[in-house]
Amino acid sequence: MADIELVPRRIRAGVYEAILVARTGAPPKVEVFHLERSLPGVTVTPVAERPDHWELRVPIPAELLSQGVQTFLVHDGEGQKLGAFTIVVGEPLEDDIRAELDLLRAELDMLKRAFRRHCLETAQTASR
Repeated sequence: MADIELVPRRIRAGVYEAILVARTGAPPKVEVFHLERSLPGVTVTPVAERPDHWELRVPIPAELLSQGVQTFLVHDGEGQKLGAFTIVVGEPLEDDIRAELDLLRAELDMLKRAFRRHCLETAQTASR
């Protein structure tokens, strides 16, 4: 089923929604995995007046949502990856991003000082 395209739409009320474009004529077979475990309740229904378009709905079990980053993989019936979606929960990620931003600022300041020093040294060498 290499002729399947996954077009993500949204996560609403605990359900991931996407559109599958499949030029096979038959409903595409899709599985969604979290930590190598297949999720139950995945549905694929035809989209009215849009041939070869199918609506994918994946209820996200509440027990899978915990602190940190949770990644869900969408595969076709042959095990080929069609796409993925990620849910981020909690504040630790915010702290990680701030720490990374502080580190980048410090590195940028160091590079600016080194560049200025290089420019001064080059100017002094050129004037001799």
